[in-house]
Amino acid sequence: MTERNRKLTYSALYLAIALVLPFITGQIPELGAMLSPMHIPVLLCGFVCGWQWGMAVGLIAPLLRSALFGMPALYPTAIAMTFELAAYGALSGVLYKLLPRRPWGVYAALLLAMIGGRLVWGAARYLLAGLSGSEFPLTAFFAGAVLDAIPGIILHIILIPVLVMMLEKAKLTLNN
Repeated sequence: MTERNRKLTYSALYLAIALVLPFITGQIPELGAMLSPMHIPVLLCGFVCGWQWGMAVGLIAPLLRSALFGMPALYPTAIAMTFELAAYGALSGVLYKLLPRRPWGVYAALLLAMIGGRLVWGAARYLLAGLSGSEFPLTAFFAGAVLDAIPGIILHIILIPVLVMMLEKAKLTLNN
């Protein structure tokens, strides 16, 4: 199997996980918003397959999940998440490739990708609010990007680096 086919296969797997993982939250929107389960496979895809594949999975996952299951709601949630998750996938892939393959490099890539993705989400929500004639104040950004997301942020910081380092050790990362 060629490396391109492996990346395509892994990306399809990460997309499938992104569609199914939110069911663990029991379809409770508040719990899903706190734990951000769709973010995990998108970030992992960027780390494992590279920025292009991570960005593609991030672009597709929220819209496909909204179309298939009605959650997240398409407007504005899934649309804003599309930009956010695309940024997560792209940034995790680029930063992982640029930073040293040491534990601190994995954590740095993750944290920077998470910050970048949340900023992109905030910009998308601001623009979408403007298009609908409503507002998205800085307090709403801070609440959505930080306060409400603290459990998910902690989960991601604990889980994702461990998974990436395990995949590295097993020689399953394709982001060369």
